[in-house]
Amino acid sequence: METIWFCLVAFSLAGYVVLDGFDLGAGIVHLIAARDIEQRRLLLASIGPFWDANEVWLLASGGTLYFAFPTLYASSFSGFYLPLMMVLWLLILRGIAIEFRNHIESNTWIQLWDVVFSGASGLLAIFLGAAIGNVVRGVPLDRSGEFFLPLWGEVGILDPYTIATGLLAFAALALHGALWVRLKTNLHVNHILVWAWRGTVVFTLLVTWATFQIQPIIGFSFITRKWGYIIPAIALAGLWTAGSARELKSFLGSCVFLLGMMASVAFGLYPNVLPSLGNGATNLTIYNTATGSYGMSVGLAWWIPGMILATAYAIFQYRKFSGKAA
Repeated sequence: METIWFCLVAFSLAGYVVLDGFDLGAGIVHLIAARDIEQRRLLLASIGPFWDANEVWLLASGGTLYFAFPTLYASSFSGFYLPLMMVLWLLILRGIAIEFRNHIESNTWIQLWDVVFSGASGLLAIFLGAAIGNVVRGVPLDRSGEFFLPLWGEVGILDPYTIATGLLAFAALALHGALWVRLKTNLHVNHILVWAWRGTVVFTLLVTWATFQIQPIIGFSFITRKWGYIIPAIALAGLWTAGSARELKSFLGSCVFLLGMMASVAFGLYPNVLPSLGNGATNLTIYNTATGSYGMSVGLAWWIPGMILATAYAIFQYRKFSGKAA
């Protein structure tokens, strides 16, 4: 049952990265892809029906994590309190920027909130990528499951490795967002796509190499379960498609790349959910952080229909607003 819930948490997080990822990416390229107020209105119209619904997947991920692995939730939310508050503020700023920009008919007012929207989107991508980097690298857990990391340092919430993962997320989501903008509008983003794709390739190679150097758990997982190499292979195929195909196929390739990268992380860490730096005995795993088996069984009966409804609504929404934005 613990493995099932581990997969469900990974599924929810991957869904958030793919779905909210394209509107985060659209925010990243917002000021470059759209040169005037009318073009920026069109870009925002392409994500308008989706961006707030996409964030439901982040709430679903947090709720699933809280229910299934409460010890992990308590440990990570206390140790990462400051960066999580920063992420919350960035989510708030991003949301109000979209809503506030049209409240006053003033070019200065609109341009101010466009900058806030783009800046918050870019910082969110970096912080979320750094968060994944912190989980992969591990944290200095003590016997009680608590830890502290400085915001900046040789080993910190932001350090050379986590900054690299943050920049990978920035490049990958910029690519994802630019592909979405190309799919949904007539804006010219080919120059953005070239640089975003190249940046994603470079940082994918860099972060992959660094990950195997600093986290032996990842290497051990792939050595002992060699079939797992098919997951990063699928991710690389998706990245190639994103850079070589047209319109819908390239966007779907980007989706596959993001899903493959998230699945690779989950596969590499399993059964760990938060490794400990320097002391494997204090690793948080799916077994020592899980709730009771009865609660998991009952929760599954509620989680499945809830996610079926959420998925059905998402399918309806994307079918309803298919085609180019106007």
